[in-house]
Amino acid sequence: MEKIIVAKARQLGNDADMTICLTRYGNVMGSRGSVIPLFYNLIAQEKPLTITDPHMTRYMMTLADAVDLVKFAFKHGRQGDLFVQKAPAAEIGVLANAIKKYKNSDVKTVNIGTRHGEKAHEVLVTREEMSKAEDMEHFFRIPMDNRDMNYGKFYPEGGGEIVEYQAYSSDVTRRIDEDEVIELLKKMGEVEG
Repeated sequence: MEKIIVAKARQLGNDADMTICLTRYGNVMGSRGSVIPLFYNLIAQEKPLTITDPHMTRYMMTLADAVDLVKFAFKHGRQGDLFVQKAPAAEIGVLANAIKKYKNSDVKTVNIGTRHGEKAHEVLVTREEMSKAEDMEHFFRIPMDNRDMNYGKFYPEGGGEIVEYQAYSSDVTRRIDEDEVIELLKKMGEVEG
């Protein structure tokens, strides 16, 4: 979907009356894809919390944070820009323990092993995207790639410098502890399990 949107932004060009930009999210706490409602439901049924890998990491972003990202993109977006909010991450084991503490529950946590195709960590900005990302304090702006297929314009002799960029991934961002997760759960508000 991102490629289709960027293609349309490129087609419109910078002088268009309409600006198309994108946002990319990690885990929005309490959303349909979040494990938090599942954990709440298991606790309500007094069943154990099942986790696949306690060291797996996920970004923690409230719905209010997600709205702030959209508002920031709306205010600062240029044609084809992609915006990513910097967010803390939590290990799934820490998240499970924090939820049990928050819900005052003593249900067990059961490690069931990694599922087929499941990623250990979320990557919100790839290494290649980080090479052109603009750090905007709480956000990254990744401008669209506007190059054409005439690579001679861009690589006549090379610059000689090799720069290593690291992906913006949930295993390298700031990790939060149980108390910080509980504060985010309070900020998130109640969700149905």
